[in-house]
Amino acid sequence: MPVRPPFVDAHFHLWDRERLRYPWLEDPANASIAATYRIDDYRRETAAWNLVGAVHVDAGAHPDDGRAETEWLEAVAACDGLPNAIVARVALERPEAEADLEWQASNPLVRGVRHLVNWHPADAGRRAYDRDLTVDPAWRRGFALLARHGLSYDFHGFPPQLAGLVEIAARHPDVPVAVNHLALPIPADGLEGWRAGVTALAAMRQVQIKLSGAGFVASPFDPQAFRDIVLEVIDCFGTDRVMVATNFPTDRLFAGLDTTLGAYERLLAGFSDDERAAMWGGNANRFYRLGLTL
Repeated sequence: MPVRPPFVDAHFHLWDRERLRYPWLEDPANASIAATYRIDDYRRETAAWNLVGAVHVDAGAHPDDGRAETEWLEAVAACDGLPNAIVARVALERPEAEADLEWQASNPLVRGVRHLVNWHPADAGRRAYDRDLTVDPAWRRGFALLARHGLSYDFHGFPPQLAGLVEIAARHPDVPVAVNHLALPIPADGLEGWRAGVTALAAMRQVQIKLSGAGFVASPFDPQAFRDIVLEVIDCFGTDRVMVATNFPTDRLFAGLDTTLGAYERLLAGFSDDERAAMWGGNANRFYRLGLTL
């Protein structure tokens, strides 16, 4: 087996259910991943993958626990060395968004924010909100504040929302955007809207995309089902703007960590050493300003 390049996990989660509230983990559908997951658990699972850095993305804590999550993660990093960066939770449409952004930006490891805005016009089960926040004026005012605080934005939403993201990203080219989980393509819905959105986002140099969450494409976990989508995303964005990420422990809903990263490893095997090094670590190191020597 070729030597694995240094891996900077662009998207992982920790949760401590004795410390913070995670409403989504109360859903019986998530019972298999609902147990507390701490940094020792994560290090044990990633031991074989030449892990040199990791970016923690908000883990769906209660909206009122966003600051508490950051405080906890800063303490974890002080003891362990990971995470190297935090993408914090801030609800951008709320009146207190500016104060929250200012507070989050004051923490040494915070590099960006994520506001999970899932919404689908035809499926209420895919809605975190009753409306598409990407076109909501209050949410857009919150997005516009990110550059002032030197923060990036992690987008987690469905393909029908990509048009709204394209509009707001075009208005604010000074806000770096990381699109989560291949932009959640759902072949059963048709890929035309997904493809149009991804193509438009890829034309903006401030946007990168994460190779993660591939299990959402097809269940059970089947690399052949998402192979063409992964390669299309890489062709669209280029190997300098794709970031490999585990999305663990969430992606255990579909497969184990070694199975998940092993599938990505095989899909990327045909790229050059430099291209693989960029996707496995270099791009995340640059996007999240980690300052690691890889």
